[in-house]
Amino acid sequence: MARVALTGGRAPATLELARLLARAGHTVFVAESARWPLTRGAPGVAGSWRVPPPRQDPAGFVAALERLLSAERIDLLVPTCEELFYVARARDQLAAHCRVLCAPLEVLHALHHKGRFATLAAHYGLAAPETRLLASAADLRAALARPGAWVLKPAYSRFAARALLPPHAARALARVQPTPGAPWVAQRYVRGRALCTYSVAHAGRLAAHAAYPVTWSAGQGAAIYFEAEAHSAARAWVEAFVAQANFSGQIAFDFIEDAQARLWALECNPRLTSGVHLLAAHPGFAAALWAVGAQVVTPPAGPPRMLAGALWLYGLRSRHGLRAWLRALRAGKDVISAPGDRAAALRQWLALAEFGLRAARLGVSALAAATADIEWNGE
Repeated sequence: MARVALTGGRAPATLELARLLARAGHTVFVAESARWPLTRGAPGVAGSWRVPPPRQDPAGFVAALERLLSAERIDLLVPTCEELFYVARARDQLAAHCRVLCAPLEVLHALHHKGRFATLAAHYGLAAPETRLLASAADLRAALARPGAWVLKPAYSRFAARALLPPHAARALARVQPTPGAPWVAQRYVRGRALCTYSVAHAGRLAAHAAYPVTWSAGQGAAIYFEAEAHSAARAWVEAFVAQANFSGQIAFDFIEDAQARLWALECNPRLTSGVHLLAAHPGFAAALWAVGAQVVTPPAGPPRMLAGALWLYGLRSRHGLRAWLRALRAGKDVISAPGDRAAALRQWLALAEFGLRAARLGVSALAAATADIEWNGE
């Protein structure tokens, strides 16, 4: 059995990954810059290391990771959240200590940047909406003057927190101020059903894959309810992409399926995402982090997974209605609670309180505060 270090212990997906690795017999350590991450003190986590914030102190973050890898004799390092990019920047340095499950920074940058990703997908002959890079007010005016409807979003962004869907109100457009250092993109609007995928690949071959529709979400962004869907077209799209990119690591895509059942890739998250909740019960998933097996690991049969607290918070305000919300609550299984982990709910509230206080201090939203110390915007 291996000794594994995870970064990004604040995320429910990372808690899930730590639990499933521990169940598979591995010894798990977590490095995190937040004081009260979800994984701190969780059963199955052998040790929690608090490290400097990678965005504000990238050199200190890498140095702390090196101390962890050396002291705990780590075999595999798995970055999970957006600190991935700071790990990738020091990938060769960290790889002197253990195997690092992430692609080189230049590969990740092309996937993370929403304009570059659309260009790459088109280069591979895969469907993505027309996407135009905006680096000035003139670029914005030119894009909006073109026929059709356009979605506007920062080239570096997350959770769709700043995405503007058409039609655009004048007040909202006034907040769109693209510059060469902080570009935006205009992406042709495709009406349809939202679908997400999460996969693990090694040298261009899929080791694990899950797809799920976005039925319940926090606002217009992150999904909070996860029900596996065997979507052959999504799997074929992902297989073609990772093969042509010869990609190794964790990778996730957001799609729109239009009325003609055509898939359009909107953006890519080259890291761990909530799709892991659907794969966690598969006994072969832990091994998929190391290598491609005889078969691609896919979600086993089971109930939908959910962020129950978020569903309580956002569900009643959704368009689905009270009955659908009650059905979802009854059918879903919470990803935070787990047998043998009575303190999971307390850790969740501590984490939320930490980010809430940070949001108040910085004058930003709670979502923005949750990534303020780890996000990467092309620096």
